[in-house]
Amino acid sequence: MTLTERPVTDNLFPGFRLLDVATSGARIRVRTGGEGPPLLLLHGYPQTHALWHKVAARLKDRFTLVCADLRGYGDSEKPPTDAGHAPYSKRAMAQDMAEVMTALGHERFFVGAHDRGARVTHRLALDHAERVIRLATLDIAPTREMYANTTDAFARAYWHWFFLIQPAPFPERMIGADPEAYWRKKCGSGSAGMTPFAPEALAHYLRCFADPATIHGSCEDYRAAATIDIRHDDEDGDRKLTQPLLALWGANGIIGKCFDPLALWRERAQDVRGHALPGGHYLAEEVPDLVAAEFQAFFGEAA
Repeated sequence: MTLTERPVTDNLFPGFRLLDVATSGARIRVRTGGEGPPLLLLHGYPQTHALWHKVAARLKDRFTLVCADLRGYGDSEKPPTDAGHAPYSKRAMAQDMAEVMTALGHERFFVGAHDRGARVTHRLALDHAERVIRLATLDIAPTREMYANTTDAFARAYWHWFFLIQPAPFPERMIGADPEAYWRKKCGSGSAGMTPFAPEALAHYLRCFADPATIHGSCEDYRAAATIDIRHDDEDGDRKLTQPLLALWGANGIIGKCFDPLALWRERAQDVRGHALPGGHYLAEEVPDLVAAEFQAFFGEAA
């Protein structure tokens, strides 16, 4: 594994370093800074590590923060896929993050994650249980259980789950015709509209999502979720996470309306706590003070 320093060209994370970490499977773009115990922060679809910029400003004096772009997203590498979507499985993405943390000298660490990143975190905490101390998830329930409990209301709200898993290149061509319009439709249709997204962060998201390789990589993420990721979940049998898990979701979002997040997480983890926050899906940008306070309290118990 090698670390390469990159020039910082924005003001989203003042004082943080920007790095490329070459793992065994992909080159991963990382923003790191702060002081204290290590906290890995992972983003969701169709965003990048930039979604943590507001939370990072509030936590950098308490934690050493590592904000990474998942493979297939942002400025991380988009490796070739295969017929089984294994390169975009949550197992492969989790391995990237385990190696990133090793390269940065963090043997054991906390993880806070939103959306797709929280699905990677679930697998990371299973496959690398000795390294993940605690994990916090934002606005998800476990993937397998969400698919198994899909309703008409959920399918209508999360239409992209079923669109993105269509065989390539159909969704890629449709999205690629106007990536910005698609991004704004997907992310601006929540309860808060486009207001959570700061202009500089939005510019970063749109630049990255304009890359056809990002569009393809993110589709592969969803294809993997509907196939190989569920197989990996089934292979776990009755095994549950042993680490404490904090599940937070938006009171104005879909997760709490269509599912019982705590009940579903308790099917997959032994020690689960959590509640809704007064916001929509993009909690880290919509209510960063509340997210930062929840993370500080939860991770601080074990710091």
